[in-house]
Amino acid sequence: LELVATRGLPGESYNVGGNSERTNLGVVETICDLLDSRRPRAGGKSYRDLISFVTDRPGHDRRYAIDASKIGRDLGWTPNENFDSGLAKTVDWFLDNKWWWGPIREQRYAGERLGEARKGAA
Repeated sequence: LELVATRGLPGESYNVGGNSERTNLGVVETICDLLDSRRPRAGGKSYRDLISFVTDRPGHDRRYAIDASKIGRDLGWTPNENFDSGLAKTVDWFLDNKWWWGPIREQRYAGERLGEARKGAA
């Protein structure tokens, strides 16, 4: 943000991203794999076993992609992390900081499903 504020052109927009497009399911599977290695479930079951599919909401996003070439070309910016290392650090932070997110979850989200479950959907 500081780079854009100090070197960006007034009125221009800059997408910030890591050029690492993933599907939503791919992100979830990667999180499950990280949890399997860091906080294994009882009985050796994978967190992937907890994935269920819900009916898509109208206009939902199947993936998120950002073209960050402009910020690299115009301002010389490159990410310090790649997708895998950044997501691993994020998962580690959440595992190490339940004191921060635990009360938020308890107050605002009771863990109920937000959508209709479907078996075998992709």
